[in-house]
Amino acid sequence: MEPILTIENLKTSFMTSNGEVQAVRGVSFSVGRGEIVGLVGESGSGKSVTSMSILRLLADTAKIKEGKILFEGEDLTKCSKARMRKSRGGKISMIFQDPMSSLNPLIPVGKQVGEMIRIHHPEKSKEEIRREVLELFSGVRIPEPEKRYGSFPHEFSGGMRQRVMIAMALANRPELLIADEPTTALDVTIQDQILKQLRELEKQFGTSIIFITHDLGVVAELCDRVIVLYGGLVMEEAAIDDIFERPRHPYTLGLLASIPSVDQDKSRRLQPIPGSPPDMTKPPEGCPFAPRCRYARRVCAEELPEMTEVGTGHYSRCWLLDPEAPAENNPFCGKRGESHE
Repeated sequence: MEPILTIENLKTSFMTSNGEVQAVRGVSFSVGRGEIVGLVGESGSGKSVTSMSILRLLADTAKIKEGKILFEGEDLTKCSKARMRKSRGGKISMIFQDPMSSLNPLIPVGKQVGEMIRIHHPEKSKEEIRREVLELFSGVRIPEPEKRYGSFPHEFSGGMRQRVMIAMALANRPELLIADEPTTALDVTIQDQILKQLRELEKQFGTSIIFITHDLGVVAELCDRVIVLYGGLVMEEAAIDDIFERPRHPYTLGLLASIPSVDQDKSRRLQPIPGSPPDMTKPPEGCPFAPRCRYARRVCAEELPEMTEVGTGHYSRCWLLDPEAPAENNPFCGKRGESHE
């Protein structure tokens, strides 16, 4: 599949009074045309910072220190601010996490969506823009578009506000859509509707989507491929089926074990991952997950493993994948290991 976006060794840091926070420490991955890729990990793993680096929407204290972000062959890290303004909302759009804080409470939603079109297409008349906004509202299934055009954000439910954000992101038919936890704080019914909406958009327009979440259960409903982040690094990358059937990193195993099941024994407690994420002002020399990993060995804390190919399109960063690693207390050896080959 031809990539529309390729990220190579991206390193992004925040300069704070407590020192340099190395939020992203060498992330590399690609997104194919018409592909939906999930970025998964706990808070602080580097998901949102990676997405904000793509759009160059970082705070003044942040800096892309190294790496390339190639969108259709053009390195966005070297683009001028004017060039990036043309790309944002045009070829690349983003659905932000909290629609209430992303929408202006004093401006009707129709005008806010219309502004996205006007900025990139100043030649269009007000009537043309209004007509396109109403078509977008219908496309994302906002009822009574004509009536809702003049409504304010507070007059919408959480799910409807998120649909407005989707309409805004799609106003200029972007080639790449970044969705930063768009289903957070929504009930499961609305969440399911939003996920179906995104899948329909990918099918209808061929839009590539980066879907950011901490929930592997949501990823299973939407994504073609999954990239697991932790400590500012890619821990595992694989097709959606491989991640669930053949996980090859202890962190991925931990995320999967923490997902509740509707048919599980109600007396059985969920299995959280013990410990806390690493301090990114002083990132560990070895695997960042080692202090929380029940399978960790001495080498895990001393040296960072390289990404290892463990199957077609399946990569993992773990010393336990070493063929010389002891079988004792290794989740990838023995019977279970045979099922992972």
